[in-house]
Amino acid sequence: MTDLKAAGLLAAEFETLHLSAPRDHVVVVQLHRPDVSNALNTQMGRDLVRCFEEVALDPGAIRCIVLTGAGAKAFCAGGDLKERRGMTDEAWTRQHVIFERMARAILDCPVPIVGAVNGAAYGGGCEIAAACDFLYAVETARFALTEVTLGIMPGAGGTQTLARAVGERRAKELILTGRPFSAAEAARWGLVNDVFADTDLLMEAALSTAAVIARNAPISVRQAKQSIHRGLQMSLGDGLTFEIEAYNRMVPTEDRHEGVLAFNEKRRPVFKGR
Repeated sequence: MTDLKAAGLLAAEFETLHLSAPRDHVVVVQLHRPDVSNALNTQMGRDLVRCFEEVALDPGAIRCIVLTGAGAKAFCAGGDLKERRGMTDEAWTRQHVIFERMARAILDCPVPIVGAVNGAAYGGGCEIAAACDFLYAVETARFALTEVTLGIMPGAGGTQTLARAVGERRAKELILTGRPFSAAEAARWGLVNDVFADTDLLMEAALSTAAVIARNAPISVRQAKQSIHRGLQMSLGDGLTFEIEAYNRMVPTEDRHEGVLAFNEKRRPVFKGR
């Protein structure tokens, strides 16, 4: 199993996250404020920034991350409104800068992130989920971007990530009404990849998929992830140019040589990430 300390992540250092490494090269990051439905407070924002920026700086042995919530009730119920009660405009703005950086840290993480939505993902929780590379969800999960009902709007990537997942018209409907939607609807519209009957099956599927990703060549996986994500923000011609630049990065790697050799020797390749 992956050594969290060797990977630069010490679970004890995060007040609102619980980290574990149940499979080789796979780390589970669990939002861990179960007494308040894993609501997003300032400290959780700081912890998520630090966690994902540390992975970006040095992934070490980590090849895939599963992001989920503690308990069976919620993935993340959104911003902690009790903490926000009575906040001055200045304090609110300072806090939101942390949430903005949090969203970017998740989106820009070079290591693939599989979201395992184990319950309600509302407001900022929905935005955290939508920032993952793809999502699995338990069938009882509910999603919503309810910010317009509170006098604000999604500001941690929600207007961008949701629209890219479900399309402009559906995103406008969901964001402008603030209406909740089910896991089945999220899957039908393209936000969620698959739905599972209970949280045990959900985590089993998420970890299984993460393990498959982790067995593949890590440089290849990271380059492919970046090519897809950035290419979709470009014209087709520019995307093709970016793709070949990403591809050429792998030609001189040991992993490329190992992959071809293992195929010819009819064995599973042993990738080292170099």
